[in-house]
Formats: sequence, C-alpha cells, structure tokens
Amino acid sequence: MNAKTMNIIDQLFLEARTHNTWLDRAVSIDQIRQIYDLVKMAPTSANCSPARFVFLTTQEAKEKLRPALFSGNIEKTMTAPVTVLVATDKKFYEKLPELFPYADAKSWFTSSEAMANETAFRNSSLQAAYLIMACRSLGLDTGPMSGFDTKQVDELFFADTNHHINLIINIGYGDNQKVYKRLPRLSFEDTCKIE
Repeated sequence: MNAKTMNIIDQLFLEARTHNTWLDRAVSIDQIRQIYDLVKMAPTSANCSPARFVFLTTQEAKEKLRPALFSGNIEKTMTAPVTVLVATDKKFYEKLPELFPYADAKSWFTSSEAMANETAFRNSSLQAAYLIMACRSLGLDTGPMSGFDTKQVDELFFADTNHHINLIINIGYGDNQKVYKRLPRLSFEDTCKIE
C-alpha cells in the first residue's frame, strides 16, 4: 500500500475520532454544500436517496432543538459549529421516476408500506454514514448521536412532512486534546464468518 493510500485510510478510519468538544472555528455554507455534493454521489438501493438533511447553523436553530436532546448531548450540540438532523423521507419513492427511470420502481414501494419503511430507514442510515465520511474527507470532524426524543424532534422540525428523524450528527473541527481514549473493537473472529 502506498503512502497516499495510507494517508487516506488514516484520515477516514484509523485516526478519525468521534468528537464531543469543538474548536471555535466555523463551518461555511460552502463546506456544507460540498458535504452534500459528496453524499449524493454515494450509492443507495435503486438510487432511492431517502435521507433528508436539516443543517442547524445558528444558535437560534440549536435552541429550538435543545428541549429534544438528552442531557448528555446538550453541551456538545450547542457548541458544535453545525448540527445536522438526518431524517428519513417515508415517501422517498415519489422521487423514483426521476432518480431511477429504468423501471417502475415507485410501484415496488407503494404496494408495501413495510418494505418502503425498511428501505427508507436502511438507506437513510447509509447516507448518514456517507455524510460522516464526506466530512472526514474534507478535514472536518463529526459526533453522531442518538440521544434525543424522536417524537419531539419530529414535532419541532418535521411537522406536516413525511420526514422522520433518524439520527443527529454534530460537525466541526474537533478538539483533539479532548477525545476519549479509543475504545476496543470486536475482532474479525468475533463478528465475521466466511463460507
């Protein structure tokens, strides 16, 4: 493996960390657009792209979110330069005639609400992971979290839509002096099987 490849692997996986404290350094709207421009190019099943993103960039927007956060997530969210709400569009299939014109993919999901919900959740989660990797590739840090009241977030940000919150990700420049020691990971033998 050459040095360039190793640097990329380090940046995306080996040296990247989950951050809870942030440097006082802004993330621009242009950077947010760059993040999404990378996320949208990554694959989802039948190009369904069900994730919907709300980027909270102002203190006012963060304060709107505050009552829905569990106490351990308030400080790190209020101090993050950007907080993104990653939601799932339950009616994602309405866009499929445009996104997947090779077949009548919309009918695959309008005939089964269970399949639509499962596909939407799976692929919006995948898109959230792409967002984390996009941020890392652009030199930003992230802090994904699930400690919030989903019903309250939906009421505050997604009322009268078909969107449902999946997870929240804080984005910024993390303070590397204040990260937890890297936790253990499961071994290949613990988690994998080759048949």
